[in-house]
Amino acid sequence: MPKKILVIEDEAAIRRVLVKILSEESSDYQVEESEDGLAGIEKIKKEDYDLVLCDIKMPKMDGVEVLEAVKKIKPEIPMVMISGHGDLDTAVNTMRLGAFDYISKPPDLNRLLNTVRNALDRKELVVENKKLKKKVSKKYEMVGESKAISQIKDIIEKVAPTDARVLITGPNGTGKEIVAHWLHEKSERSKANMIEVNCAAIPSELIESELFGHVKGAFTSANKDRAGKFEAANGGTIFLDEIGDMSLSAQAKVLRALQENRIQRVGSDKDIKVDVRVIAATNKDLKKEIADGKFREDLYHRLAVILVKVPALNDRRDDIPLLINHFTKKIADEQGTAQKTFSDKAIKLLQDYDWTGNIRELRNVIERLIILGSSEVSEEDVKLFAAK
Repeated sequence: MPKKILVIEDEAAIRRVLVKILSEESSDYQVEESEDGLAGIEKIKKEDYDLVLCDIKMPKMDGVEVLEAVKKIKPEIPMVMISGHGDLDTAVNTMRLGAFDYISKPPDLNRLLNTVRNALDRKELVVENKKLKKKVSKKYEMVGESKAISQIKDIIEKVAPTDARVLITGPNGTGKEIVAHWLHEKSERSKANMIEVNCAAIPSELIESELFGHVKGAFTSANKDRAGKFEAANGGTIFLDEIGDMSLSAQAKVLRALQENRIQRVGSDKDIKVDVRVIAATNKDLKKEIADGKFREDLYHRLAVILVKVPALNDRRDDIPLLINHFTKKIADEQGTAQKTFSDKAIKLLQDYDWTGNIRELRNVIERLIILGSSEVSEEDVKLFAAK
């Protein structure tokens, strides 16, 4: 792929020289030009450039303004500033604003080409890092090509880079926690913690302490100050699983945390500022819970900025062959054994089952068949070992 370079320079003679030097340096350089900052910004909005060389003193829009604009719309593009003798202080200041480097007029050929090469190398590293960030660890692979799963993947790609709150719904065992991990690992918060809280597993009298922490003496067993999950997730993501089981008093405090980005430890009146993205999940019908007075409507609307509904396995049977293959590989790796195969009839029979336990149940059945079944798992093995 050619490297696209944009030269923004109002002096036609210098612009021609820069374009000529770069075009002759490498056939991989595709060089375009703009005579002022406004025209340059319009091109940057429409095209993906690998590098921009930009003069500092220009009419309509100076180089500093162009730099600031580019850092907002396409921050990954390296900017090399072109400075006249009287612009050196400004050129140095642009480095603080995010410019990759600056070159002086008239440009020294070796310095110009070295700077361009280094800037392009830097761009490649930035792009590669972004690709790596978008990869999700194999532990949380989302397997499936059904329409429902494809739609979920599309939503994740759009929503993950934002800080929008997400409410994930669906029956138990469908993989709601996998959606949550994808949202975190594809986000700008992926280097920070993702803290998981199973609201159904924590006694109602302890949930507030678990979420927000407590101070010494707040209750009988509070022997020392303790930070909660919201503080542990600061700068990252907190995943509130089974939020439909949270007590109303804890819901009120979570609502305040979302409204004000502040929490208070149990037994303290001191506010602690937190920067946390909240992802929640539930297998309950929260609208019914609201009607029954068991869930706060205002909290629901705070959480459900984006709704993701994970389908039951019975609603995505076309994905079952892919899931069988995925689990057989994973189980073989875990057990250090050769991977077994499944006959077509065995797969068809598994596709026809009523999977009330969803993916979690399918995974358990596959493991049972691998341990107890034939070298090629047959229809008879399924009938014998996977019977309901």
